[in-house]
Amino acid sequence: MSYQLLTGPTGLLGSYLLRDGLRAGRRMAVVARGNRQESARARIETLLARWEQLDGRPLPRPVVLQGDLAAENLGLDSSALRWIARHCDSVVHNAASLTFHGKDRAGEPWRSNVGGTRRLLDVCRRTGIARFHYISTAYVCGKRTSRILESELDLGQAFCNEYEQSKLEAEQMVRQADFLDGPTIYRPPIIVGDSATGYTPTFHGFYVPLKAAHVLVNQFARGDHEKLLMGALGLSGDEHKNLVPVDWVSRVITYLIGRPEHHGRTYHVTPERRVSVAEMTETMRLAIRTYSEEPDTMEDGADDLDQFEQLFSEQLELYDEYWRDDPIFDHTNTTRAAGHLVCPDMDQQTLMRLAKFAIRSNFGRPRPKPIRPVFDARRFLFGLLPTRETAGDPSASEKIWGLQVDGPGGGQWKLFVEKGRIRAAEEGIDHRNSGVLRMDVETFRQLVGDRPVVERAIDGGRIDIEGSRREFTSLLAGLWDGGGRAA
Repeated sequence: MSYQLLTGPTGLLGSYLLRDGLRAGRRMAVVARGNRQESARARIETLLARWEQLDGRPLPRPVVLQGDLAAENLGLDSSALRWIARHCDSVVHNAASLTFHGKDRAGEPWRSNVGGTRRLLDVCRRTGIARFHYISTAYVCGKRTSRILESELDLGQAFCNEYEQSKLEAEQMVRQADFLDGPTIYRPPIIVGDSATGYTPTFHGFYVPLKAAHVLVNQFARGDHEKLLMGALGLSGDEHKNLVPVDWVSRVITYLIGRPEHHGRTYHVTPERRVSVAEMTETMRLAIRTYSEEPDTMEDGADDLDQFEQLFSEQLELYDEYWRDDPIFDHTNTTRAAGHLVCPDMDQQTLMRLAKFAIRSNFGRPRPKPIRPVFDARRFLFGLLPTRETAGDPSASEKIWGLQVDGPGGGQWKLFVEKGRIRAAEEGIDHRNSGVLRMDVETFRQLVGDRPVVERAIDGGRIDIEGSRREFTSLLAGLWDGGGRAA
């Protein structure tokens, strides 16, 4: 089984695609950026720790490649590129800038959406990856108002913003790449939080007027200004938007990625029913009344309302075109291939769930603290063993064992074994393995501690062995001395 390379794993949809891919038993690798507080690997650890807390069970860890779509070769060094060439057979390109406006093509959204896609395609060409899944957007249709077909792309349409145009240009670039085996394109519309929990780590689109109103309501008298929401948006309420929950979008895309017979097509991952702006506005009104704290009443109510309306309108200025009436998106391909995965209806109950989570979480502020694993299996392994590249040329008698350690601080590695001793390690598992060992991080920590009890762990079902049990037990028995160090 080869690895699937995912970009943008720390965003809303990317975090679900990573989770659902791991749940489906796929081997995943990710290209992710670090930030001032955390490395890329630490960011992925924090993200997966949240899923594990919700699921109550450990997840496998992806191979994390720290990079940046804005850099040459995605910011990856030669060893990372060689690793991709040896291990990855497909890409899911999800990373994108959601910046709406940007006239300067050296900045966003062009830098990420067009430049980043170009650089990723260059890496795919260089490393021999021909299977490409691209997360586009339904809004490559721009300002068109007729029914939008999955087979359509550039019909000379005008655009509401540079984001839409940049995504169309990126999709064209993917389609024109002559080395790809017919790319698969996914076009979701407006993605919102989880349909069951309301969870989202990002607050764009639907959440922008909700956040603006929530913040401003907490500064002004409550009064009648809830009625000003529609007026501030400058809408009649009859406009409709295509909203889809992130859990459903990820479920559909994950399913289609796993079905090669459905590859090479374009899919509108869009809902059966659009939501009217009046429905959204009413939900925001109810949510603010229910979940926002009531401020003290100010003396001058008229001035209060005028100031509220002015500030609210200013908050939404960048989203002027966002609230226009959406077209209807044909989704024949999606229904034919994944019709059993029905999109949850975005009714008032679901919208209230989204609004409640947003307000109660203070729209993601402050950010959750990073979660540090108690035991870092990767640091332990590479503290004892050289990498494959520094260990010297392999001998004819060398064997390879795969090691998968699930849970916080876990990962996937190849152990290079010669004469019963492990002489090197490398990220990832591949087809050359003599066997694969699977366990959770606590079992691994105990096995490399002072008194590992290998047989008991195997008999208790805590270690899954794909290969020779005798060879594995002999290998571990000779690897560690009593001090937990390589023998």
